[in-house]
Amino acid sequence: MKPLNLIYWSRVGFGVFAALICILLKIDTYPNPLISGISIGLIVYILTYYILKWQFMVKVEKPSDVFTIGIGAYFLTWIVVWSLLLTLMFS
Repeated sequence: MKPLNLIYWSRVGFGVFAALICILLKIDTYPNPLISGISIGLIVYILTYYILKWQFMVKVEKPSDVFTIGIGAYFLTWIVVWSLLLTLMFS
């Protein structure tokens, strides 16, 4: 698999991971669950950036690609999985 494809699909997996963290920490019970959830999503994204940068910096042409590849897939996956899990918890 090419490095950029691997980065993209790992971001999708990390999006699921971030949603699970939001559920396990019971973000919905905090005073402002949206802000708390967004904070966790951003923190996980930034941490995964450094992990992926460490792994793929020499394998990609432009170092900025490590930050931008899969950003939409990460946040979309995170929001959808978080919403689905919250719906399942409260139904």
